[in-house]
Amino acid sequence: MRTNYVRYNVRNGKRAFGTFLGMGSATVAELLAHGGCEWLLIEMEHNGLDMAEVERILMAVNGTDAIPMVRIPSADPVFIQRSLDIGAMGIAVPMVRSVEEAKAIVRASRYPPEGSRSFGPLRASHYTFKYEEYFEQANQNILIMLIIETPEAVENLEEIARVPGIDVLFIGAFDLCLSMGLNPFDMPLPEIDAVMTHALEVGRSAGIGVGAGASNPQELLALAEKGFTFLSYGPDYQLLVSAIQPGVEAYKQLEGSDA
Repeated sequence: MRTNYVRYNVRNGKRAFGTFLGMGSATVAELLAHGGCEWLLIEMEHNGLDMAEVERILMAVNGTDAIPMVRIPSADPVFIQRSLDIGAMGIAVPMVRSVEEAKAIVRASRYPPEGSRSFGPLRASHYTFKYEEYFEQANQNILIMLIIETPEAVENLEEIARVPGIDVLFIGAFDLCLSMGLNPFDMPLPEIDAVMTHALEVGRSAGIGVGAGASNPQELLALAEKGFTFLSYGPDYQLLVSAIQPGVEAYKQLEGSDA
């Protein structure tokens, strides 16, 4: 089994750079992996991907150095197990609210005696060629990221961060705004800034990574300067939007253009 260097790095205070994959494209995933992303997170919560499509994207990423992860739709153990069995090396779980939920997520991702994950990692074990190796190494190589986007999670953040097996707290700023009765399009907001500062303090104390997203290089550098270590740049569709917009604007300025 591959060593999950991203998990090792964030657990040791180092940075990890990557992006969320919302477009459902194996080709885009492979391109971004070759482009320098250390991790890639396949989106399942906000699009129509099924597990067969996720598997194809995992196959594309597995030919690179990037660590493949899946943002599952919910904390249902079925989503956790299936994502890991088809080759994900990490999961991101949305809308976590309590210590009990965090513990259940870790249990579902670990083989006994550390957890309750059922054994059947067909693709993850290279179709049984590395069955025993996968069983022996999986618990140490699966990264667990919780997306912090509710007031309840913020209230319980210190206890959640200290659950053994939790590796990253990721600030889901848009949904956090909505759950707090704030307009996300008004950001930056002092209430969200306060949560981010608190999360960084909690992460440092617990010895785990803290993540957030940036949509341009300036935001990325600012997050790194503040102490965020799990750095998301994008997501993939935003990178494409940012690439096409200047060209469209230039075209519109051409003399005689009827665009």
